[in-house]
Amino acid sequence: MDITRAKDIYASKDKIAVHLDGEPVWIEHVDPDNGMATVQVGSRPTNTQTVGVERLEEQGK
Repeated sequence: MDITRAKDIYASKDKIAVHLDGEPVWIEHVDPDNGMATVQVGSRPTNTQTVGVERLEEQGK
């Protein structure tokens, strides 16, 4: 995924399925200057990771 799409998904009111290494994630923050995104992994709000947006995969695309 590129930084523009990550920002679009983050700003969208729609629920868009995104995965990281096969696990469903929710984008919580996008850092366009560094090409990074903070994501919540699964349904546990305390399980967050900051990763390069290129590691994120939009499902159904």
